[in-house]
Amino acid sequence: MMHDNIHYISSDLLKIDHVAEILDKKMKIALGKDAERRILICREFLDKKMANATEPIYGITTGFGSLCNISIDSDQLSQLQKNLVMSHACGIGDEVCDDVVRLMLLLKIQSLSYGNSGVQLATVSRLIDFFNEDILPVVYQQGSLGASGDLAPLAHLSLPLLGLGEVKYKGEKRPAADVLKEMGWESLTLQSKEGLALLNGTQFMSAHGVYALIKSARLLRLADKIGAMSLEAFDGRPEPFGKEVNEVRNHAGQIQTAAEFRRLIEGSALARRKKAHVQDPYSFRCIPQVHGAAKDTFNYVWNRLQEEINAPTDNPTIFPDDNLIVSAGNFHGEPIALPMDFLAVAMAEIANISERRIYRLISGVRGLPSFLVAKPGLNSGFMIPQYAAASIVSQSKGLCWPNSVDSIPSSQGQEDHVSMGSNSATKLLRVVDNTERVLAIELLNAAQALDFRDPAQSSPIISQWHKEYRKVVPFIENDCVMHPWIETSVEFLRNN
Repeated sequence: MMHDNIHYISSDLLKIDHVAEILDKKMKIALGKDAERRILICREFLDKKMANATEPIYGITTGFGSLCNISIDSDQLSQLQKNLVMSHACGIGDEVCDDVVRLMLLLKIQSLSYGNSGVQLATVSRLIDFFNEDILPVVYQQGSLGASGDLAPLAHLSLPLLGLGEVKYKGEKRPAADVLKEMGWESLTLQSKEGLALLNGTQFMSAHGVYALIKSARLLRLADKIGAMSLEAFDGRPEPFGKEVNEVRNHAGQIQTAAEFRRLIEGSALARRKKAHVQDPYSFRCIPQVHGAAKDTFNYVWNRLQEEINAPTDNPTIFPDDNLIVSAGNFHGEPIALPMDFLAVAMAEIANISERRIYRLISGVRGLPSFLVAKPGLNSGFMIPQYAAASIVSQSKGLCWPNSVDSIPSSQGQEDHVSMGSNSATKLLRVVDNTERVLAIELLNAAQALDFRDPAQSSPIISQWHKEYRKVVPFIENDCVMHPWIETSVEFLRNN
């Protein structure tokens, strides 16, 4: 729910499109009344259940993992939860980017709001304070196995609640205790089960996955537009994008891609002119099949991640209405690890076919000069951007080994199958970023090649986009330092 640039946390479906809007518009968040009620009811139920408990309850009155058979005295339950957060803060490696940390906060708040986790209302409210004031816990990329949830990264996300760890605030990395003092906030005292509720869950994985999906949606749209400019610049044939030939195979992504290409090149003099060649290479002729397959994969993964962010994923799961506390495995990342590995392959293929089009454009065929310069020899022209694209594509191919097929047992064998979904997630984002860079290099080449087709004109859509691009990246007459133009091309794509 949204009102006056505030998103209200509720049981309504949280759509990924709306998540993107929350980030883009820098919206604030607040608990809806029903979410607040569910949280209070669940906490009250848990307190009553513990007061009358005759049997140990995993993670609430016992230790964790393989220590599940060790009961904890009632006067030590708060310390148990604090110890859990501190001892699990073992993240290492690069820091997670700010937008993904914002997503982790949002998705953790959403997950806790269903009233199945047993947290205090004060705990959720403080997480909301962090989000709204843009106080971002410092979280690290490595350390999670993607089962028992994202324990290490979520521990780092939770440390500042206790006045521990570090946060980024107003562009500075500072001790969380100092920022809490500056805001006039007391550190929280965790109650029973709260540390486990904060640390169990898939919010590290799902935040990376959602962020990658948001970026991929833009890149898949841009891949068509850049591919259409390359097709025009290469003097490609329009027939492979016809309605009948694509609908006969009946794949949704293929049909949609072909229709988009027909729209993009409508009115093109280049497309209409007589062709000397009978066929185009696969990297042009099979764009509907390749881009379309990536879109079908994207849609599948989108649905799986959207399901994931609309559920409690900690453990145990509490059902006040049914008088149940169930210790199970909803923290296991397999339902999204497999799809994220799949999306990495799809986005790597978008870069793979893009690099092949780059190679064709610089090959000195179909009336285009070698390496897209008027005087090759003295000038190397666009020789090395293709090398760079090939290097990036090769790296993405290596990254596409599915992390979800791996498992290393942990916790003395109690946690004997893990998803490694955290590695699927961080790998996916790397592949998506790589694809963005390759598409930027293709645009650099396609725009240069299209200039050599003057006075023949492309479609109004492609010609206008080419004109907009030329406002920030010029036609390259003679050799120059190419790196800034590639970086500018990446930025151009981020703003389109």
